[in-house]
Order: sequence, then C-alpha cells, then structure tokens
Amino acid sequence: MQGLQDTRVIIVGAGMSGLLAAIRLKQRGIDDLVILEKGGGVGGTWRDNAYPGCACDVPSHLYSYSFAPNPRWSRMFAGQPEILAYFERQADAHRLDHDVRLDTEVTDARFDPADHRWTVTAADGRAWRAPALIVATGQLNRVNIPDIPGREDFAGAQFHTARWDASVDLAGKRVGVIGTGASAIQVVPGIVDRVGHLTVFQRSPPWIVPREDHAFSPRAQTSFAWLPLLRRAFRWLIWRKLEATWPAIGTPEGAKAGEIEALARDHLKAQVPDAALRAKLAPDFPIGCKRTLLSDDYYPALMRRRVDLETRAIAAIAPDGVRLADGETVPLDVLIWATGFASHGFVAPIAITGPRGTLASAWRRGAVAYRGTTVSGFPNLFLLYGPNTNLGHNSIIFMVEQQMRYALPAILKLARGEARRIEVRTDTQDAYNRTLQNRLLTTAWAGGCESWYKTGSGIMPNNWGSDTRAFAKMMRRFDAEAYEIG
Repeated sequence: MQGLQDTRVIIVGAGMSGLLAAIRLKQRGIDDLVILEKGGGVGGTWRDNAYPGCACDVPSHLYSYSFAPNPRWSRMFAGQPEILAYFERQADAHRLDHDVRLDTEVTDARFDPADHRWTVTAADGRAWRAPALIVATGQLNRVNIPDIPGREDFAGAQFHTARWDASVDLAGKRVGVIGTGASAIQVVPGIVDRVGHLTVFQRSPPWIVPREDHAFSPRAQTSFAWLPLLRRAFRWLIWRKLEATWPAIGTPEGAKAGEIEALARDHLKAQVPDAALRAKLAPDFPIGCKRTLLSDDYYPALMRRRVDLETRAIAAIAPDGVRLADGETVPLDVLIWATGFASHGFVAPIAITGPRGTLASAWRRGAVAYRGTTVSGFPNLFLLYGPNTNLGHNSIIFMVEQQMRYALPAILKLARGEARRIEVRTDTQDAYNRTLQNRLLTTAWAGGCESWYKTGSGIMPNNWGSDTRAFAKMMRRFDAEAYEIG
C-alpha cells in the first residue's frame, strides 16, 4: 500500500450518482472528499456506452439533475454525446476536477472497527481513508457476454456495445448483433446504413412502444431558458406521464397493462406489414415482465433488405460466424454483443469487508439493503443506485436524488465528526426487505419470463416495488431510529 491519504468522504464512481453525491456534499460545505473513478473521464455509463444510436429512453428534461436544468436540450430524447457533455459540464461547474482521481480502479474497501474509518485501496496500491464511504458504481457497468462455446475462436472483430470499438470499419461487412434488448434496438438502426449485411440474433422479442422523439426548435429552447416556470412545468408533466404507467407493472392484469400492450401491438402492426416477420416479433410474455422498450426506428430497420432476423437457437460461435442449432452457420465478419450487463453484483468486483465479514458473503443469496442505501454489518457505507432502486417506468436520477437527500444528514454527521459509526439495524433491514420482496411478487416482474430483474432463485434485487412518489415519500427524512449511532 502506497501513502495513505486521509479525507472526510470517499466516493467510488464518477457517473451520474457519484457526481451527484459530490455536488450535494460540497453544497453543504464538505470540500475534503475524493472521487475514485476507474475510467479515463467522468460520466459513467454515458462514457462507456458510445455505440451508434446510443440515447436515453427517459426524456431529456427529466433525465437531468433537478437543481441543474438544461434548457438547451436538442431533442426530447438526447443522444449519448449530449448527455455525456451535460455531466461533464456539471463536474466543471462544481470544480470536481480537483477531487476526481481518474484511471483509479478500486479493488478493496475495509472498515476498521477501532477507528471507525474505511480504507479504500486502488489497483495501483494507492489508498485513501475516511469515516464515510459512498459506493456509486451503479447497476449497469459490468458487461455480460454469454459463455457460448467457441466465442474465443471467432476470427473477425467482436465487442460488446458498451465497449464499442470505433476502429472497426463496418462498411460493407457482414455484421451480427446478438441480443434484442435496450442496446440492440438502438444500435441496429444506428449501423444498418453502414453494413453490407446485418443479422440480428433474437432469443425472445421485446415489447416496443412508440418513442415519439423530436427535436426542440431554437424557439422552444429559448422559451425554456427564459421561462423557468415553463421548464419546471414541462419536467413535471413528463414525470407525471411516466408515473401514470406504473400500474402496468404494479397491477399486471389491470387496465393500464392492457392499454400499453394494445399500444405495442398496434405499433408492431403499423410498422411491420410482413405477417411472417411480425409473428417473429410478437412477444409471448405479459407486458412489463421484461423491460418495455421505446423505438420508432428498430422495426423499420428490420424491414430492410440487408437485414435478417434470426430466431433459431445459437449452438456455438465458429471462426467464420455463428453456428445455429440445426447445424447451419451464418457467415460474419464482425460480431456485436448486445447482451446487457451483470447487474446482480452491484459493487462487484470491489471486495468490501465490514466488521463481521465481506459484503459478497452477506449477499450470497442476493443483494439486499435498507431502502437501497445502507447495509447491516457495514457501518458508514452508503450505496447509490443500490439494491431495489431501479425502475421500469421513470427516471433513475429522480431515485438517486431521493437517496442522497435521505443519506446526506448521516454522511454529514460522519464527515463533521458528530458521529463515529452509523449502521442500520439488522431486524429493520430484514423486515423492510421481506415486505419489499412480497410486494415485488405481485408485479409484472414476477411473471413467467426470464429477465435480468430476477436471480436464479427468484429473488428480485434490482427493482423498486412501487411508483417513484412512494419512494420519495419514504426517503423524505433520515430515520435515525432505524440505526445504531455512536
């Protein structure tokens, strides 16, 4: 271990959540903090995901900090470069460049029960120590590539959408995209005009509803800039419209689920006149069981002559392409994995050790936390975008802002030396998660489909079990009575 550096708060991750934590702490006078970021820049997922067509599926005016509006969003749904630029501006505006340590991959965090501080160590041996540790690494940062036989034998270029290799020229190439989730329905239209031929390998089709994206005119942008009340009202209307879709998930057999399913079916019928292709694209699971996607250009891309939708099972990857279960090989020059992320590890691969053992051991049956933010057995540790804070219908920035509002009083007490140890009670955490998991069992996510929302044992560690209004109400104050504070 190299020279140990003392600070008041350590933040792991410089994405949306980590930057938010640092900004809120600085606004309360905590300038002695450090942000440890494994990448070469801030922005998190918006730095990592730079594939063609990458954009947010939450409208721009809501997918931004409540305290830092951007009246100059160019589109209803901003693209990756514009979103990344937004977070970079926030880091600059709050002078976080002095606090961020880039290219610093955290490997280990240990709590010392004697002095009640966390020591965090990076891969290069540097170490920091502080009374409060915030882990803001998110849920979608470690790529998932299925262990298909022969994958390493492929002779062409291959990469995951979140590790896009811009040096690979797709012009005229035979390209395969494995996966049909949120990244795939963006990257397929994003590259269809570049490639010679495109094969999309589908295991199960998603539900897709219209995105209804559009540009904001210069006049509209000026109006948002000069009329803050208009901008705030527009943001609220977006939030309210998305919030109104929660019953489709929370009450799977209800009217809202039927309404959105009908919308998706009409969208498919309108965009795909070919009955045979339409049949391949019709989901066989209830809407909401997997993530419902937004797109206006995915179905039209599949209609192009240079595109094939392959629904036969994949048996192996061959040096010259993808071998299907019936023995046929689809010849490819480039293979793109649009297969999502390993979302159940949360803080992994960081080894976090508390007074009574490791977090990996505590989470061996599935990740759990109290209100998605604190974990019994791990004092002075705070998670942002932690277990059961993900959504299927609204903005995650809204959720993380509620988490930070909740945790801030406790973090300030530790940073100011007003408390040495803050730990959620085990019985409180257990009762909270029993109630939450029982609620999740009544949602669409508990349906019969296979999704990243569930573990193999059926536990749902990722998603919140109600609407965002309920989460905000729960997180309104830090409930000190739920904690042991010393």
